[in-house]
Amino acid sequence: MDYQTALASLIQPEGRLDPYPAYDVLRAHSPLFQALDGRWFVTTHALISRLLRDPSLRLADAADYDGFWPDWRDNRGVASIVLSMLQTNPPDHTRVRRAAAATFTARRVAAMRDVIAAQAEELIEAMPASADFVDAFAYPLPIGVICALLGVPEADRPWFRQRAADLTVVLEPISTDEEMRLADLAGRDMEAYFVDLIEARRRAPQEDLTSALVAVHDDTAGAGLTGEELLANLVLLLVAGFETTTNLLGTGIHILLEHPEQADRLRADPQLAPAFVEEILRYDSPAQLASRFTSGPLDLGDGLEVPGGAPLTMLLGSANRDPARYRDPHRFDPDRANIQPVSFGGGAHYCLGAPLARLEAQIAFPLLLTMLPRLSLAGPATRRDRLVLRGYATLPVTTG
Repeated sequence: MDYQTALASLIQPEGRLDPYPAYDVLRAHSPLFQALDGRWFVTTHALISRLLRDPSLRLADAADYDGFWPDWRDNRGVASIVLSMLQTNPPDHTRVRRAAAATFTARRVAAMRDVIAAQAEELIEAMPASADFVDAFAYPLPIGVICALLGVPEADRPWFRQRAADLTVVLEPISTDEEMRLADLAGRDMEAYFVDLIEARRRAPQEDLTSALVAVHDDTAGAGLTGEELLANLVLLLVAGFETTTNLLGTGIHILLEHPEQADRLRADPQLAPAFVEEILRYDSPAQLASRFTSGPLDLGDGLEVPGGAPLTMLLGSANRDPARYRDPHRFDPDRANIQPVSFGGGAHYCLGAPLARLEAQIAFPLLLTMLPRLSLAGPATRRDRLVLRGYATLPVTTG
């Protein structure tokens, strides 16, 4: 398979089922190359790690969207993502990220440990003998946790699942008109919900993240976080707070059940969970690519030069299996030293929710293996047909 065929395979559903053979070909071709519509592709761990931290790179923000899609604000799914910190550049990103980080603190995340454990145990106890792991655990745990963090009432949590799933298509480079229509509807529904929640918290603040973010907005008269930014980032926190974690949980349990000797080790020693989670993130990342633009000409050495204004696609899944960084990269090995997956990005745009996702997985996997010692796969799983967000749509398991 040549590199052009490998790259084209990623655009096809069959290629997305297992993109790693294509990544091997692309990495062997070059750490950086231009193809398709002029986009530049980055394939290696060293170069992607460097570029993710390069402050000269930028994201496509609202001003860029105004240029190539003047009515993008009419699709409220798109607007909720583009207006959030996920798609902003300094100085706006610096200001909004600082405001969010001041509320989404390590202390607040650590305080969720008991909530996560209690919700996980409840879900495990309720799991039937034959179940779809995605429906029974991988979706309800992260959405329950992020809703508890945001202060969303428990009764409202199931309402978010389909809407959040519909909205995430905005993050994909390939989508249909129908998918974009559903993303718009989901965005409108979620914005309306959070408008009401914001007003409720303004009248009666609670010990939750929504109240904290409303306080930042109100105390700074919008200088720390505008009303538009407050709304967009609440939608982002909910969607990003459970979609990638759902993928991490589903992918992780599938890997563990396919490697029973490793599952036995984790079952016997839950203290191994942090290393296991890092290797799961490396082995099959829930986020497979990240996009940036060069602000000006970029000289990367070794004859690698990129012009100004060039679109870059960083293949995170390729970086995580780069043999120059990890020996025998296609082998699942939680004993690897110095595992540093690029799954949560890097630099100024490093995922704000990464500590929460890691904590959920570190708690969930040992509990699943100890409370359900006979947990096993019960048939073929199906992948969601996505290029950016990689995970399972269904994952049949048996607990008996």
